[in-house]
This record gives sequence, C-alpha cells and structure tokens, in this order.
Amino acid sequence: MGNGFGEKLRAERLERGLTQAELGRDLYSPSYISLLETGRREPTAEVIEELARRLELAPKALEAWSQPVSVSDAEYVLAGLYARQAWDLRDYPLAASHAAAAAQIALEARNTSAWWNMTYMQAECLMKQGQLKECQQIIQHLLEHPMATESAGLGVRARQMLAAVCHGQGQLATAVEHAMEAVRLSAQLPKGSTLIIGAHRALIGALAESGRLDEAWGYCQAMNSQMDDHSMSQLAGEVAWVVGNVAFMRHDYVEGIKHHERAAKLLSPANDIDLWARFNKASAAVRLSSGIVEPETLSAIERAELALSIVGGNKTDQLEVAFIRARWLYLTGDIPAAITKLREIHADRDVLARHTAGEVTFLLGKALKAAGENTEALVHLEEAQRDFTAAGAADRVQQALDSVLEIRLAERRAAASHGGSAHSSRAS
Repeated sequence: MGNGFGEKLRAERLERGLTQAELGRDLYSPSYISLLETGRREPTAEVIEELARRLELAPKALEAWSQPVSVSDAEYVLAGLYARQAWDLRDYPLAASHAAAAAQIALEARNTSAWWNMTYMQAECLMKQGQLKECQQIIQHLLEHPMATESAGLGVRARQMLAAVCHGQGQLATAVEHAMEAVRLSAQLPKGSTLIIGAHRALIGALAESGRLDEAWGYCQAMNSQMDDHSMSQLAGEVAWVVGNVAFMRHDYVEGIKHHERAAKLLSPANDIDLWARFNKASAAVRLSSGIVEPETLSAIERAELALSIVGGNKTDQLEVAFIRARWLYLTGDIPAAITKLREIHADRDVLARHTAGEVTFLLGKALKAAGENTEALVHLEEAQRDFTAAGAADRVQQALDSVLEIRLAERRAAASHGGSAHSSRAS
C-alpha cells in the first residue's frame, strides 16, 4: 500500500478526534486499526472504502492512498514504526529520535500531514522526558503551521499540549489561555471526541491550580455532558478522575470520593499502567490536600509508588510521588521524617513546576514551624510565597502569607511578653 497508508489513516482519524475503537466501531477492532496504522497489516479495497466513508473522505483520496510505494515512503513507514515501538517500550529518547527522522523524511517528500504528526510525536516524547521548553518550541512551530488553522482537530491537539506544557512550567495564566482556545476549537468536533475531553481536562486542571474552582467545576459539568452509555470505559474513568479532583479541591469530599471510586473501577493497570500510576498519584495528592488521612489514601500512595517503580518515570514524576509520601508523613504527625524527605525533594525543586515547587517549600516551612524551627520556617514560607506569586496561584500566595504572619505575630508576642517580664523583675 503506497504513500504511507497507515500514517494517512492515523492523521485523518486524529484530525477528527476519533479513537481507534471509535473509528472501527462494529466492524474493526482497535488492534486491527492499530495494525493498519503501523503498516503491519495491508487493508483490502473494501476496508479502504469503508474507512474512507467513515472519515468522510473524497473519492480522490482513495486514489492517492493507492499509489505505488516510493523509497521515501518505505523509509518513512520504517522510521515511524521504530518510533512507535520505542514509545511502547517507554524509551522516549529513542522514540523522539526516530520520530524526528520520520518527520524529516516526510518533509522532504512534501507529505505535510505525516510531517505534522511525527513532529507532534517528537514533542510528546520530549514532554515525557520533562524537557518542557524544547517541547514548547516544537508545539509553537506546529501551531503556527497553516494545518493547525485549517484543521480543528490539529489545532485542538496543539493548543492542548501547549496548555499542558505551560501548566508544567507553572505558567498557569498562559495555560488557561491555550486551554480555553482548545475548548473553543473543540466545539467543531463530534460529541464525545477524545480531543474534546482532552481540551476540557487541560482547562480544568489549569483553572483548578489557579484557584478558579467554580469555573473549573462548570467545565467539569460541560465535560460530563460529552459522555454517554457508549463511551469507552477508560475515557469515562479519566473524566471521573478529573471531576473527582475538582470536587476534592472544592471541599466536596463526598462527591470527590464518589468520582474517584468510579475512576478506580474503570481505569485498569492492564490497559495503561502509566495512566493508572498518574491517577493514583493524583488521587492520593488531592485526598491529602483535603486532609483525608484514611487507609484508602495510603493505598493510593502505595499503588502510585508501585506503578512508578514499574514504568520508571522521569525525575519530576519521582519527586512528585516522594512529595505525596512526605505529605502523608506530615499529616500523620511524623514531623521529623516529613522534614527529612521534604529537604531531599527541595534540593531538586528546580526540576518541578513553579507552583509544585511552591507546594514543597510551603509544606517544608509548615513542618519546620511545627518542629519549632521558626527562623528557617520563615525562609521557606517566604520562598513559597514568591513561587506561588510567579505561578499565578493567588489563593496559595495568601495562605503562605498567613503562615508568615502567624510566626511574626507569635515572635512579637513572645518578645513583648519577655520585655514585660524583664520590666517586672527590675521593678521588684
């Protein structure tokens, strides 16, 4: 099959925001669609015609897909196959290298669609490695390409990833802007599209971290309205996860627990252990942020630690899971152990997003205050205040400021009391 049939199929599917299961529906399994897209299975004429009908392609597209294979086509398909194999093995540096090679071959062959998709995959690999600035540069380049303007699906994908990258760097206001645009563009896509859900998730996350919880909750309801009885269980699990996060942050613990319990049932480590790891990490984090110190919280922490030990994860992932454990130690009253772990995490805080680094520093300050180390606590609390200010997390800025004021007032009262005692001694 010529001219990169599999890549064309994947590009057209993604532009429409369809999963492999949604494209195959009643006729073709997700694994069969995957085999077609990776070039490991040749489609029959009937399959091509049916898929073209489902993708609403013009007849001329079928003719283009049936052209003889050129040398560049073969090289491109091979490079793309290597990239996906490396991705499946979680060797993201190697996957990025093969994706970049495939993108270059596609560019030289003037296959713009293939170039766009492989360049996007390269950006995904960089994001997995925590190389957010490099990822941001590539996504900005893709976003400026005419294809991202002409195709709502590609525009949504680019904006959504750009929002995630800005969020990861603590640029919350900018993340909200990009995610808002992704949600606006996603209105052109079919109801229930994974891209619509992804755009909403990016926006909800950025709004919630910014302290704009009522807005985030409103978008949770809008995202929920995209789901129906035919939605894939994994997608439904992701939606329940996000809604539960915001419910916890709004102190609606009953609603939060309900949605997270639903997510735990729908998300399976057998389907996607990386996703399962991230869910348990998020579930434990929001429970602890809400002060919920229960056996289920500890179980979520342990599942996150176990999954991370399997999938590996980058330095940021490791620090975030360590921070969750440190928060558990703090809330369960083991202040010395919490301080020790928080010091270790704080030493590598530059790896973390600005608002996450602020959370680490803030908790370290509170733990030191609890241990009676007020001088050092003030240093960290003021540092946390600066981090939250830079990230645009206004509510957290106020909380850090309140903690600083508590220590200052306590010191003044102690000094006044000491001065009063000294004066009484001299008078007597």
